[in-house]
Amino acid sequence: MHISSAFDSGNIKVIDKKSTPVELAIRIDNQSDFYQWFHFRLEGEVGNEYPLRISNAGKAAYPEGWENYRVCASYDRHNWFRIDAEYDGKALDFTVDLEQPSIYLAYFAPFSWERHLDLIAWAQSDDRVQAETLGLTLDGRDMTLLTIGNPDTAKRKVWMIARQHPGETMAEWFVEGFLETLLDESNSAAMRILQDTVFYVVPNMNPDGSVRGHLRTNAAGANLNREWQSPSMERSPEVYLVRERMLATGGDMFLDIHGDEALPYNFVAACEGVPGYDEKHATLENIFKDAFEKASPDFQTEQGYPLDKPGEANMTVGTNWCGHQFRTLALTLEMPFKDNDTLPDPIEGWSPARCRSLARDMLFPIRETLAYMDEAEK
Repeated sequence: MHISSAFDSGNIKVIDKKSTPVELAIRIDNQSDFYQWFHFRLEGEVGNEYPLRISNAGKAAYPEGWENYRVCASYDRHNWFRIDAEYDGKALDFTVDLEQPSIYLAYFAPFSWERHLDLIAWAQSDDRVQAETLGLTLDGRDMTLLTIGNPDTAKRKVWMIARQHPGETMAEWFVEGFLETLLDESNSAAMRILQDTVFYVVPNMNPDGSVRGHLRTNAAGANLNREWQSPSMERSPEVYLVRERMLATGGDMFLDIHGDEALPYNFVAACEGVPGYDEKHATLENIFKDAFEKASPDFQTEQGYPLDKPGEANMTVGTNWCGHQFRTLALTLEMPFKDNDTLPDPIEGWSPARCRSLARDMLFPIRETLAYMDEAEK
């Protein structure tokens, strides 16, 4: 048997290969206490069973994320299925029944750096898209902004960012689906919205953490979604660069795409605790959520995070900073690592295909909310 993780987003340590089960541990994010993302390849004899144990699971960033969790697995790195696991409060145990010589195992289906580059290249081939490098990360990777539509003639501006937390790969699967929808020339709704709206999309806010196999931080150990009040090029250039462009451009809607380790639902978190939160914020949020529920059976509003009390929002969080700075709709979309318990899938759980499908459905609430803004200004 051979176990390796020396590849893009790989993360695992072999503690004892001779033990039964084989003892493994997840590597901690650089200069950080966060860890939970894993991604590795197991090679062995076809037909054999390989019991595996992640021994440090109980001290991961979100141990409740292991409850009712099933491991993502793939033989071809394209089609992912789930393997049952058991969590006893300390370790995560699961067994691989090997059907091919090697298998990939991950916390969620990975979205590779190569796929990210392919996505950028594909998008920029459309003459309605401009791909722009805002600057470089600490490891020297490009921070890419996609501008879709005509900024000179657009009445409305929508921002979408994803993967501030690099292990939340469902966020970039979502962006891929959203871009496919927005650039589909047979989609009349997309064609109509691009007549008067420009979209600013950052598919990957944390390239370094993505490639390094981090759960939550960048190369310097910064949690980017706690850097929005005072980012710096030395510690959080990713946020600094995007924030500067937001300040220069402005916007009518800000959407931050994430994944939640513990909650098996799709939901949004708003900015109700920021200073100056008012009826406009609340009305826009309700319009967006109501429209999203109508558009997608995968979206719901009953389960989610507790609401912040007035004036008690954490202003270092991207959604809170945007909602306060621009006095408009700012939402964080959370998707599950596990499954959507309202519509579970016994084979794949929550999957890349479901992420892309949810993204297609989000175009409707965006349109409905912008239409309300237009009507309210008449």
